[in-house]
Amino acid sequence: MSTPHRILQPAGWPPPRGYANGMAARGTQLFVAGQIGWDAEQRLVGPGVVEQTAQALRNALAVLAEAGAGPEHVVRLTWYLTDLAAYRASGREIGQVYRDLMGRHYPAMSAVQVAGLVEPGAVVELEVTAVLPD
Repeated sequence: MSTPHRILQPAGWPPPRGYANGMAARGTQLFVAGQIGWDAEQRLVGPGVVEQTAQALRNALAVLAEAGAGPEHVVRLTWYLTDLAAYRASGREIGQVYRDLMGRHYPAMSAVQVAGLVEPGAVVELEVTAVLPD
């Protein structure tokens, strides 16, 4: 199977760790609304960033699966976090959760600390853009 995307890495730049500077892809564009760490009954799976990240990723992947897409089709992942220090402190655990669900696929990513999320108790929200090849 051919790669559904191309990583954009300017010559002379050091390779990024855990993300891509840019991605190029052609096909059907998929846009996943912000997913938080709640289950199918809309109950948060726990208070922490690690368990909520795992559930938010599972939710995003479930939406992508509806279009026949998987983690390898993700070209952009935006993280909205209520506590950047907690995210940094849990980096190793979040990295493991990420690899368990996404494999070693690292799309273009941004992480932003926000004052709050719409759902009380949510500490992470993920927005995903994917491209399903033609």
